[in-house]
Amino acid sequence: MDLNALLASPPAFPSLPRAVALLMAELAQDEPNLRRVNQFFATDPALAARLLCLANSDEFGAPRRVAGVPEALALADTGQLRQLVASAPLGTTSRSVPGINLQQFWRYSLHTAKLARSLAGHVHHNQAAAYTAGLLHGLGELVIHLGDPERAQSLNTLVAPLDMRRAKLEARIFGFSYGRVSGALARRWQLPEAVVDALNYQDAPFENNAYEPLAGILHLAAWRVRAREAGLDEREVAVSFPDQVGLPLGLDIDMVLRQDPIDWTAPKLEPDAEAEAAGLDYLV
Repeated sequence: MDLNALLASPPAFPSLPRAVALLMAELAQDEPNLRRVNQFFATDPALAARLLCLANSDEFGAPRRVAGVPEALALADTGQLRQLVASAPLGTTSRSVPGINLQQFWRYSLHTAKLARSLAGHVHHNQAAAYTAGLLHGLGELVIHLGDPERAQSLNTLVAPLDMRRAKLEARIFGFSYGRVSGALARRWQLPEAVVDALNYQDAPFENNAYEPLAGILHLAAWRVRAREAGLDEREVAVSFPDQVGLPLGLDIDMVLRQDPIDWTAPKLEPDAEAEAAGLDYLV
């Protein structure tokens, strides 16, 4: 698998159908409620990526400056938003991305974004950038599955897409991991350098010459949510904690778990219901 070939024709990522429907209904109003528009965009990785790509385009004269959905919405007009949402492909079947459970992926991405934002606030880092990095960081996995479904499926038989070992195994087999793909996409979309670096180095934040705190924050957030998705017990969570990443940020396992903004005891909802129930408080 060649990274450049994989990115030659990046796919159109499927969006959460309910998020698209709610946005279309809101944007059809004479005066859309920007709070609700912001909330809906911030629950869906694909829609958020498209919006941030637009906001960082040369059209607005601010490439690599817009890190969050609220900033992006301040630049785009209603007509542009309607066109963006109307052209979004929907993730309506299990075959939208072969080998990926999109319901789980959307839930996982939303939870990682919420936790990254919470951790960023604790260490006084840019919360909008942290939320964006958390929401978009897994898109590279979708690219890999869409670009070479057979090899991706073969890898899935060894480790699941959200397994903690996934990035290292991808790097060993492909020569790069989903994080590198996500980072390359973010660079093409002209997102801020801090977000690009966080995506590129999310699996190993110390690989960068200058340690990027946002990469460490993202690493910890993804660890926590993947541990939950894997059903790890208390001992397994403690053993798997990446203290080599947390300590430079001043975050030990107890602090990370205390910063948890997610009610893990609540029943798992479908992504559309979860977005409405748990993800609509995103305001930066």
